[in-house]
Amino acid sequence: MTSSTSSQLTPAKALEIAKNCEDGVPPAVTAVLERAISELWQRIQAQPSTYVMSKEEFIVFNYYRSRFANVATAQQAVARFWNNFRGDASDINGSHTS
Repeated sequence: MTSSTSSQLTPAKALEIAKNCEDGVPPAVTAVLERAISELWQRIQAQPSTYVMSKEEFIVFNYYRSRFANVATAQQAVARFWNNFRGDASDINGSHTS
């Protein structure tokens, strides 16, 4: 993966690649995902009782859910997502748990 390719890599595409990697996730993919989860977590922490993730944000968050398993702010953010989600839950990889 070239640096120009990694600079054009979206979190959604990076997740697709990561989920299909059998031999380890390429560093450029990991970098995109780490940046996305870091930025999202900052937004959640800035508005811990009101921030509602978009579907795309939730999919990234769900990929890293084990990192936040025992964090009340994260659990509340997941619950708010599901309480506000208006769509088909089958569009989201992973189970509906709040």
